[in-house]
Amino acid sequence: MTRRAMREHVFKIVFHLPFYPAEEMDGQIERYWKSAEDVTEAEQALLTGKAKEILAKVPELDEKITASTEGWRLNRFNRVDLAVVRLALYEMLYDEEVPVKVSINEAVELAKKFGGDESPQFVNGILAKLLKAEGLDGQE
Repeated sequence: MTRRAMREHVFKIVFHLPFYPAEEMDGQIERYWKSAEDVTEAEQALLTGKAKEILAKVPELDEKITASTEGWRLNRFNRVDLAVVRLALYEMLYDEEVPVKVSINEAVELAKKFGGDESPQFVNGILAKLLKAEGLDGQE
């Protein structure tokens, strides 16, 4: 499976889970994998782990997003855009295997595929602000 396909699965899990109570998380993930095709059990375990790591960091990620988006509260974000930004910011801060520029590029691609017409520009703009705010603008 390509990294892009893996990232897309993680995005879908991260996007859907806030709609359910935390105690239903494992059941919702299990239901998600039943509908996914061509994903091995090992890939499911890896991607589920990453999604859970991101969800565990949501309060921290949201704090950073809120701090860098003057005048924008999270409830004003489109849900797709917010999930994309959370995933990208997690990768930028915690996933050493993914270069920062790749995280941003892949986030824009997810926004193009799943978001609205203005999502790619919005996501790119938010991530550019986060890049500077987190001091990551000198990293590859």
